[in-house]
Formats: sequence, structure tokens, C-alpha cells
Amino acid sequence: MDMQSIYTAIKEKTEAGNTDVALSLVEEALKSAERDAYLYYLKGNIHMKGSNWTAATNSYLQAERLDADSPAREKLAILREIMNFYNKDMYNQ
Repeated sequence: MDMQSIYTAIKEKTEAGNTDVALSLVEEALKSAERDAYLYYLKGNIHMKGSNWTAATNSYLQAERLDADSPAREKLAILREIMNFYNKDMYNQ
């Protein structure tokens, strides 16, 4: 299976809410493509779908380390906004 097909399968599983399957696909693909920034970006998307902010941040940071032009940069900015929002709410209770 070529990488484009793997990316597509991961995206489809993630969008359908099959995050466990999508995560398994990413982990399997990373075994042979450990420096593939886009796989880490997709992994971050899976974690975002599950509201696992820490794991998403780590995946996006890894993607950005491997490729400074990765779309992970934009997702990191979104995550920061989410975290800032949540933290402000905690102080206002």
C-alpha cells in the first residue's frame, strides 16, 4: 500500500469516529516511516478527535519538528486557543 492510500485510510477512519483503528494504522505506518511528518499530523488529528489535548500537542510538535511547513503549526495554534479558553474558565468559577 502506498503512503497516499495509508493517509486516506487514516483520514477516513478518523472522520468516521473509528479513532482506535485510525491510531493503529498510524502506529503501524510509523514503524516503517518514522520521520513522516504527515503521519504525526494525522496522529494529532486522531487525538484531537478524542479530546486528548496532551497527546495531540505532542504529535503536532513532532510533525512540526520534522517539517516546519507542516499543517500541524495551524493545529497547534488552535490547541493553544482551546487550552487558553479552558484555563480562563477554570479561574472564573
